[in-house]
Amino acid sequence: MASSSTFSLLFLLLLSFVSGRMFAMANGQQRTWCIAKPSSNEATLLANINYACSQVDCRVLHKGCPCFSPDNLINHASIAMNLYFRAHGCQQGSCDFRGSALIVITDPSYDNCLYE
Repeated sequence: MASSSTFSLLFLLLLSFVSGRMFAMANGQQRTWCIAKPSSNEATLLANINYACSQVDCRVLHKGCPCFSPDNLINHASIAMNLYFRAHGCQQGSCDFRGSALIVITDPSYDNCLYE
C-alpha cells in the first residue's frame, strides 16, 4: 500500500501533466499554490470551502463559471483554499486548513480555470 506522501507526489505529478504547467516562475521566484490534500475527508473539504469563501470571493466556483467543473469537493476546496492563500500573501500559515492543505509548486490550473 502506498504511503500518503507517495500518493501526494503522484497527485502532483498528474497535475503537472494535466495542466502542462510545471514549476511556474514569477519575477524570478518560484510560484506556489495551495490545494486540498487528496486524503482529506468530505466534511473537512466542505468546512474549508465554507471558511475560505466566507473570507474571499469564490464566484469562480459558481455554476457556469470557469472553475465549477469538475463539480466535486476536492476541486472546489482546492480553488477556494488557493483563493484564500493568495488573499493572504501566499504565506505558509495561510495554507494549513488544520493540516488538510498542501503547498505545491506545480500550477494546478486547467482549461479556463486559472489558479492566479
